[in-house]
Amino acid sequence: MLILIAFSAGSILGAAHFDLLPEAIELAREHYEESFAYIYITMGFIFFFFIERFVYWYHGHGHETDISVKTADRAATKSFVYLNLIGDGIHNFVDGMIIAVSFLTGLSVGLAATAAVIFHELPQEMGDYGILIFGGFNRRKALLLNFVVALAVIVGGISGVLLIETVEQLSGVLIALSAGGFIYLAASELIPELQEEKSFKKSVVQFALFVLGIALIWSLGIIFPE
Repeated sequence: MLILIAFSAGSILGAAHFDLLPEAIELAREHYEESFAYIYITMGFIFFFFIERFVYWYHGHGHETDISVKTADRAATKSFVYLNLIGDGIHNFVDGMIIAVSFLTGLSVGLAATAAVIFHELPQEMGDYGILIFGGFNRRKALLLNFVVALAVIVGGISGVLLIETVEQLSGVLIALSAGGFIYLAASELIPELQEEKSFKKSVVQFALFVLGIALIWSLGIIFPE
């Protein structure tokens, strides 16, 4: 599981730095000052930190009088799972808006945008599945939750059609918030899990898969630019 989490951390961090951040900054330059993108990215980081603390206090610390410390620790460890679901939901919602607007522009543009989103999402969805498994869900529940969160694409698509005039500005804000959340998830939750590994050989494998996750997102961004 820790090996799978290493790839997940790399793919999510790569998605934030090579996919979401550049897109948020580009949209900021078009619709408002570039500095606003960094403000929203920071707000996303803070928001996910707040959510993680809330989940911990409600599911972990808040119930320590009723359950054992071991159970509380396990509940606290699972808090990053909810962060990932929120971040992935926002990301999928934005992808749906992008696809819808692209098809309104033209069939060829829509197909190209859809293909780009699919190839960008595949490694990240693999990482998301790994995070859910590591967080304590069984395979069936992990797949179900991944599918439910993926439905945010449809909601985003409908919103993109209804809000065509403001969708680019709105998507820029959501992308920036999602980027901040993914950075927090990878740096504050997943990487510390990897640092618990004491075996040198396993640590080397984890580092290699972590870099592979980053490199895969980066390479797909070059091959299939959005």
